[in-house]
Amino acid sequence: MLKTSVAYTEIRKVKGDNIVPAEDVLAAEEPLEIRLEYNSGAGPLQKSVSITMRTPGNDMELATGFLFSEGIITSAGDIANIRHLNYGCQEGNGDNIIIAELAEGIVPDIQKLERHFYTTSSCGVCGKASIGAIRTITNKLSGPDELRVLATLLYSLPDKLRNSQDIFGDTGGLHASAIFDLGGNLLILREDVGRHNALDKVLGYLLSNGVKDIDNQILLLSGRASFELIQKAAMAGIKVVAAVGAPSSLAVQLAKEFDITLLGFLRDQRFNIYSGAQRIIV
Repeated sequence: MLKTSVAYTEIRKVKGDNIVPAEDVLAAEEPLEIRLEYNSGAGPLQKSVSITMRTPGNDMELATGFLFSEGIITSAGDIANIRHLNYGCQEGNGDNIIIAELAEGIVPDIQKLERHFYTTSSCGVCGKASIGAIRTITNKLSGPDELRVLATLLYSLPDKLRNSQDIFGDTGGLHASAIFDLGGNLLILREDVGRHNALDKVLGYLLSNGVKDIDNQILLLSGRASFELIQKAAMAGIKVVAAVGAPSSLAVQLAKEFDITLLGFLRDQRFNIYSGAQRIIV
């Protein structure tokens, strides 16, 4: 039995002069270690490539999406098998370890993994160098397209997102990423304490289930649009990214570089267009 997405704790609620005991629901947060298993030519090897704090659940999607969005794999077929360390065993710390066994002949670029070829917004490395690194690993370069999205459709998406956030409704403490089609239908939604984890889970689902036509769908983010989220969208070939919150300057720069339509502050029947305005019909 794997760990759940929520946890419970005893609290004291204070209002005015009153204090009463109560139980509160929290978003669960635990580390997930992602390990690669592959044949180096000199025999089988296993290497840890990431440890991320995540909300338990959809761990295999998270690992698959992470490996894809970081350029370690290029398709679901690159993974022969993916499992928890404790697969089929009693619950324990192995539930926080995922092993992705690569297909025969797939050998990762370990030096690239160890160089940390891009930087997050918490680091001070030059943004241009980071964007240049993304260009070297993605094959989803921008090109001509006829994708157009109605503003009236976009207005409806935040409410659909919030109404489908099951865990957020209980805890109020999770980020969400969701894919909508051009009819405004929700195709996939994932939640996590880490905004990048939520998107990796979505990308892992799309990759594992062979979802097509991703470049004609809309990615909606429940919070702000950071550089790393636009990077992951670029890796997947997503052309329209909308965020309920604000984008960062480097996110806008990367969106322009890859001709991604980036929208911010999508709420209350309004939004800002930061790049790719040609795809929006008002």
